[in-house]
Parts: sequence; C-alpha cells; structure tokens
Amino acid sequence: MDEDVKRRALIAEALAAALGNVILGTGEPIELALPTGQVLPPRLSMVHVHIVRAVTDHLRGVARYYGGQAGAFGAVSTIYTQWMQVPAPEVVTTQLAAALAELRTEAGWCCHDDGVDGTGHFSRAFKLAAKAGDAYGIANAALHAGVTLVRSGHPNDALKFFQAGQIRLQGLAPGKPAPPPDDPRLPTLTARLSRQSATASALMGDREEATRCLAEANEGWEPRTAFERAGGNFVTAGIHLDLGQLDAAEHFAASAVRTYSESEGRYRRGHTQTELLLAEVHIRAGEPQGLTLAHHAIEQVKTLQSIAARRERLIPLATALDARPGTDARDLARTARQVAATRI
Repeated sequence: MDEDVKRRALIAEALAAALGNVILGTGEPIELALPTGQVLPPRLSMVHVHIVRAVTDHLRGVARYYGGQAGAFGAVSTIYTQWMQVPAPEVVTTQLAAALAELRTEAGWCCHDDGVDGTGHFSRAFKLAAKAGDAYGIANAALHAGVTLVRSGHPNDALKFFQAGQIRLQGLAPGKPAPPPDDPRLPTLTARLSRQSATASALMGDREEATRCLAEANEGWEPRTAFERAGGNFVTAGIHLDLGQLDAAEHFAASAVRTYSESEGRYRRGHTQTELLLAEVHIRAGEPQGLTLAHHAIEQVKTLQSIAARRERLIPLATALDARPGTDARDLARTARQVAATRI
C-alpha cells in the first residue's frame, strides 16, 4: 500500500478501536512468525506480563536518551507477541495484551524516530488494546500514531487520531466505558491529546481552535515527572512558535531546557530537540545569542539516532538561519541541512 492508503487504513483502525467496532484495517494478524531458535513458554503467568512491561520501560529509557531503537523494539515485539498463543488464565491474557499494546505503541513511535514505517506496530497496538478492553492503551496508541504525522505534513490526519483517543478516554463510544477515573495516567494522556490537537490546529491555521485546545490541555494538568513537565512545555513552545508568539515560545522552551538540564542527562533526545527549538526562537527574534545556541544544538543532535528530531526541528532552524543576514548564519544553515540529511 502507498502512504496515503496506509494512513487511511490506520485511521480506520484507530476509530474502530475507539468506538468498539470490528477492527477493519489491513487484515494482518496480531501474531508474527517466531524467530529461528526461539521457544515459547509452556504456560503464562503474571511474571510474563511483568517481563514485557520491564523490557518496554528499559528500551523506552534508551530511546529517550539516544533516539531511534526501532530495531530493538521490533525484535522484542516479534518474540513477545507470540506469547498470545500460549495457554494462560484469562486475566493474564488480558494483561499481556495490554502490555503488548504499549510495547507495540513504543515500537511504532521509535520506527518514526528512526525514519522507517511503523504502521504495522500501531495497527497491532490497536488490535491488542481492543482485545484487552484497554481504553487507555487505545488512546495512547492513537496519541503516538498522531504525533508521527502532526509535523510530517499531515496535521489533519493527525487530528483524527487525537480525536479518536479523546473519544475513547471520555467514554463517548456506546457500550465502551472510559478508563477508571482513578487511573493516575489519565490526566497526562488527556492533556497530551489536547496539546497535540492544539499543534495540529495551529499548523492548519486555526488559531482559535489551537488556543482553545491548549487552554484545555493546561487546565488542571499537574505533571508527575520532570519528563512530563519538560515535554509539555516543549510542545507548548512549539505551538506558540507556530502561532508567531515568540515571547511565549521562548518562555516555554527555556523552561523545558532548564527542566531537562536538571534531569541528570536521562533525556538527551528531548533536551536536544528543545534546544533546537529555543535556538530557532532566538534566531527568528534576531537575538545575538541565537547563533551560539544554534551551533550548540546542531552539534548535539549529531550524536542522536533520531531522524525525526533532525527533520522536524533542524529544517525549520535552517530556514530561520537562511532568513538571517550574515555569512555565519548561512554557514550554520548549510551545516544544519547536512546534518538533517545524515543518520548514525
């Protein structure tokens, strides 16, 4: 299938999972061929669920530091998805499907970060979360699938994913209840869906809707971790930049950089991406330190495996540098484009 058909099919799967309908999609089964030399366990227990969640957490930490990791996520996804074929108590099967949905969601996101197609992972995430009756898992997969599109030239399609996630979290699908209100993960996911909806709306030129969604995201939102706080401020800074509000963009980007700096270097990918954004804001505003910030951020992004960070933040920075007079700015713009076209 070409890219447009893949996007439409995945949107259909997201809506079907959110609304509780039959999954349409591509017809691919959840299971994959077992790698040579791998043996299935004879029976599953909650230990196997904990293993999937622990591996997911570990690889997510590596991805947040270096970027990429599509290959590692893909390998473990292939192995662990096979466990759905193994006899187990119903509660274990349900919990395993939910854990695998999260693993597949992270795999799809990392494929995007590595510059490869993650549609298959997201498709399986929707199927697995629907099988588990996991409203949070469906909405989480919808969020990540949308984020891969929002700054890749398809904000309208991204918005459809965010809306599907919101439908599922709010319990608007007939016969499909919302997640338990005491789930501590809900406020952050709800805020992220609204904030990314604001991003999509801003990119589509709908300032009023972008402002409304951003206010909705910030209402009552209390980040649980430094990563959530920095990530929320980073996305908010990008929205203000898209709306041409440079002072607000600088405020939120600088706040995100400070938070990442206080996190003992655990989130190098996010930290570097935010530094690129902050540099772009300073370059657009014509501030003297913009070139220094840009040079530092370009050097930092060279050490990441993240293709998405290069495409989504280096190219806009290069464009801003091109618009600034002076040989130094033009040289930096040329370097930025060269780095954007490379991978490690």
